[in-house]
Amino acid sequence: MEHITSDNIFAQPERFAPLKLIALKSATKLGDEINGHLMDMADKANFETDGFLIESECPRFASGDAKGVIKESIRGDDLYILVDVGNYSCKYKSFGMEHHMSADDHYQDLKRIISAAGGKACRVNVIMPMLYGGRQHRRTFRESLDCALALQELQNMGVSNIITFDAHDPRVVNAVPLMGFDNVMPYYQVLKCLFKKVEGFTPKKDKLMVVSPDEGAMNRNIFYASMLGTKLGVFYKRRDFSKVVGGRNPIVAHEYLGEDVEGMDIFISDDMISSGESLFDVATELKKRKANRIFSFVTYGIFTNGLEKFDKAYEEGLLDGVLCTNLTYASEELKSKKWYHEVNCSKYIAYIIAAINHNTSVGDLLDPHDKIVQLLDECGWNK
Repeated sequence: MEHITSDNIFAQPERFAPLKLIALKSATKLGDEINGHLMDMADKANFETDGFLIESECPRFASGDAKGVIKESIRGDDLYILVDVGNYSCKYKSFGMEHHMSADDHYQDLKRIISAAGGKACRVNVIMPMLYGGRQHRRTFRESLDCALALQELQNMGVSNIITFDAHDPRVVNAVPLMGFDNVMPYYQVLKCLFKKVEGFTPKKDKLMVVSPDEGAMNRNIFYASMLGTKLGVFYKRRDFSKVVGGRNPIVAHEYLGEDVEGMDIFISDDMISSGESLFDVATELKKRKANRIFSFVTYGIFTNGLEKFDKAYEEGLLDGVLCTNLTYASEELKSKKWYHEVNCSKYIAYIIAAINHNTSVGDLLDPHDKIVQLLDECGWNK
């Protein structure tokens, strides 16, 4: 059996149905990049196409009500809908006033487009890199379960598969055990960016440590430490459980467990940066222990409190680089920062879409071990 790659996948005879891609307003740039990669794959396989991206919109009435419109036929197609619920730059007008779209607004637009498909598509797949409600994934008191309810709602609307990246807690899939759910980790893309695009990142193997910022991020950091063959440290968050501030128990201190970090370059990985306070606390503790350079990777850099503190941390040598994927919106101001490095995942998503459309396994994509080994060999890491 021929080994299926990105170069020959469109040459495979078995397709579930003709592929169509809709990128909502929140993800137009990422959608264009994904479409470009899909067209490149098709071209290499001599598969004729004018593109896979089709037009849609969710216009608003003056009252703020909206509707979803798909501008081309999708009857019998394998439909993929791309949405970025974290894109706060999108706006709409209501009663003459301009509003920024929230995650709730983007989720409503997603449902509008699914509704506009009217059951005509052969299959509906949702690509939602940042999972809606993902941070409210479990109940600890009288609380809502937003993520679980959203997944069940999408399943009831006829969605067959959901593709997400680095879910805050992937066990939320238990809410929809009969629906396709792929939680993808961009390990290879991160290391490729770190070794090939971050200027000045040339540590020796015995001078690099991986440090987990908390217990919840241990799995991803264990993977990086195992692949790189480096030592691993971890912080745990000591909380004050007698108080609730901003919906959670406040952190009293970050306590470090692990080997000596003196003179070591540090790589820290987590799912997201919100305010950045936890990262600053961890970096400060590492610097107190005489760590050298500190590089951080997060799948979602949302920077809810702005960028000034990160500029200051970079200028003072507290942080030497922050890597973030292009899976959620990044402002032009953020992209201009010297400490910011973009991890591009558009080709990865294109390959996943093509694999699912051709009913081939995505197992190799979700386990990038061989590609990482090849990358490290090319960079001379293991010499």
